[in-house]
Amino acid sequence: MLQFKIILSELFHLNYYFVFLCFLTLCPFQALAAQKDIFELTMEELMDIEVTSVGKKSQNLSNSATAIHVITNKEIKRSGVTNIPDALRMVPGITVARIDSNKWAVSARGFAGRFANALLVLIDGRSIYTSAFSGVYWEVNDVLLEDVDRIEVIRGPGATVWGANAVNGVINIITKHAGDTQGGYVALGSGNYENVISSVRYGDSIGKDTFWRFYAKHQSRDEFTLESGSDAGDAWSKTQAGFRLDSMLSSKDSLTVQGDIYEADIDQTLLLADLTPPTYMTATPKETDTKGWNILSRWQRTISPDSDFTLQVYYDGKNQAEEINEADRDTFDSMIQFF
Repeated sequence: MLQFKIILSELFHLNYYFVFLCFLTLCPFQALAAQKDIFELTMEELMDIEVTSVGKKSQNLSNSATAIHVITNKEIKRSGVTNIPDALRMVPGITVARIDSNKWAVSARGFAGRFANALLVLIDGRSIYTSAFSGVYWEVNDVLLEDVDRIEVIRGPGATVWGANAVNGVINIITKHAGDTQGGYVALGSGNYENVISSVRYGDSIGKDTFWRFYAKHQSRDEFTLESGSDAGDAWSKTQAGFRLDSMLSSKDSLTVQGDIYEADIDQTLLLADLTPPTYMTATPKETDTKGWNILSRWQRTISPDSDFTLQVYYDGKNQAEEINEADRDTFDSMIQFF
C-alpha cells in the first residue's frame, strides 16, 4: 500500500487551520480494518487499554497501580501537533512551556524548567536523558508522529522500576510494530512559522515473520518575534532518518532492531555573564550544529505463559558544536530483565 498525503496549513501561534487534505492511492492495496474511535469505547474497554510503562510488562490499565495517562495515535492526529512536546500538553499534570522556537521546558508535578533532571523520557525503551545537560534536548529527540503507537505518561515516582531520573514521572514514547506500517506514506506541510514539514516512510516484509520500515523527515521552522518587534534569532532546521525491523525468530522468540540518525542547525540567543550593570548579562546570538545517531536491539523470549525474558542493548552518540564549546557524548546501555 502506498499512500500519498499533502497537507497545506496556515499555522499561527499553535492554531492550525487545515485548508487542504488529499489522499491519493498510487498502487493496489487491501483495506485495513479501521480502529475503533477512543470516544466510542465503553468504560470497560477503556480500562482494558494495554500499557507497559508501569511494570515494564504488558498489563491492562485497570491493573496498573499508578497514575498513568495514555495518548493514542488517533489523539495525536486529531490534535494537529507537529512535535512531541506539544502532544504532551494533552496530559493532565504535565507542564509544557515553550521557551523559544526550538526549546521546551517539560516537567511533571509543577517543577517546570528546561533543566528538569527528575523526569525520565524514553523512546522505545531508550533513555534520551542527557547527563551532561541534566535534561532532554526536545529539539533533536524526535520521531515520525505517524509511527507513534502511544505515549504513556506516569505522573509520580517511578524510580523503583525505572531507576535514575524517574523521581517526578516517566514519559514512554512507543512506536508501532513494523508490521503495522506496511506500504508507503508521504506528508508535506507548510505555514508561517512551520516553513517546511516533510516526511516519507516505506515498509515491507521479508517472508512471513519479518517486517521492516524506513523513514526520513525534514523540518524547518522560522524564528519568533520579540515584543519589541525584532526577530528572536531562534530559527532552526533538522533532518532525520531511521529504520525498524521486527522479526519472529520462533514461536517464543522475537527480535527488534531499530536506529536513527539526525543533523540540525539551531540558532539561539544565550545570556552570558557580563560585568556591565545593571543586568550583568549579555544576550549573545550563537549558532549550534548538532548531530546524533543511535541503534537499539531487543530480544524477547516467552519462557512460560507467566514468564518472559528480555535482553536490550543500545548505543547513543551525539556531537554538539557551538561557538563557545564542542561536546561529544557516547552512551552504551544494556538491560536484562525477567518477568
